[in-house]
Amino acid sequence: MSRGGRQKDREVSERRCIVTGEVRPKGDLIRFVATPDRIIVPDVLEKLPGRGIWVSADRQALEKAGQAQFSRAAKEKVSVPEGLPAEIERQLVRRVIDLIALARKAGLATVGFEKVKSWLADKPVRVLLQASDGSVRGKGKLWTPTGARYFDCLTASELGMAFGRESVIHGALCTGGLSDRVVEEAARLKGLRASGGGQGAARKDQTTT
Repeated sequence: MSRGGRQKDREVSERRCIVTGEVRPKGDLIRFVATPDRIIVPDVLEKLPGRGIWVSADRQALEKAGQAQFSRAAKEKVSVPEGLPAEIERQLVRRVIDLIALARKAGLATVGFEKVKSWLADKPVRVLLQASDGSVRGKGKLWTPTGARYFDCLTASELGMAFGRESVIHGALCTGGLSDRVVEEAARLKGLRASGGGQGAARKDQTTT
């Protein structure tokens, strides 16, 4: 099963990580391309032209990816900018925030402890979102429904940006296409944020789909 909670099947496109050599679903990796000036740039949205070069959405793998690996994959000598993992993290944070905001505008999201608790009891929740810097005790009072995903890879201020507020600790998304896209991108972001949300995320991030 992939990081995003997809059941692996023949319809899932796969790519090989140039660092680990593992073949994984595309959603578990970050795409890179070489510019005409032979500079490696991340292509988080997978829309840039050129030969795709893939690295696992994992901070350790990304930090190991250097000029030798990228040049071998590109079949030419390329330059790798410093701070590439941090730039990818920045882009994925923006991507996750934007997708949650779209889900909110589509009526698929709610925010606040009591509203989230009500949704968990009465609605088909796809994603439970909690701030990485929120109170562990407070977050522990909510639960992840069977088949849903749990993420705490965004800070309270980052979640606040997604929900149009200054700060948010608890949020939830109902089932829907936008929610599935949040799952995909949040799973990649979680792999880049070294803390991974701590033990709370490991305890609650269970998938039974």
